Amino acid sequence: MPTKGQTIPPKLSIDLQYASPAIESAVSKAAPSTLIKKWVKSVTPLNGLITFRFVNAAEGKKLNLAFRQKDYATNVLTFPYELSKKVLIADIIFCLPVLQKEAKEQDKTLKAHLAHLIVHGCLHAQGYDHEITREAKKMESLEIQILQKLGFANPYS
Repeated sequence: MPTKGQTIPPKLSIDLQYASPAIESAVSKAAPSTLIKKWVKSVTPLNGLITFRFVNAAEGKKLNLAFRQKDYATNVLTFPYELSKKVLIADIIFCLPVLQKEAKEQDKTLKAHLAHLIVHGCLHAQGYDHEITREAKKMESLEIQILQKLGFANPYS
């Protein structure tokens, strides 16, 4: 997150962080950083800064407990700090072991599941939610459209 007084980039800046070299290697094999950034830009028309952090299960569980009071690692956590008509600042956390497990259970490639959750997290950062059925349908429909444009199948079918 930018510090007080730090200027917002005149375009979208995307920072990728990895909790370990092993996590970086696994994510890079599924989707190189240039591809991840392409996906993010396809769903995020705003200027600003999004930091993506790929973590292990221990860090994922710790963050989920601290911020959602849920004592388990979850696939993605989105922390929007600023959202306006022009600017977005957010951190999005991905727990790689959870993503890998879900991809296997759903018979998807890690690349396809990662693309879906990147789109999902970016939409959350832009104010979309899925707590109410009507909002969930709107968000899922948008995810499906974006993923199809990126060459991926409907993640909900």
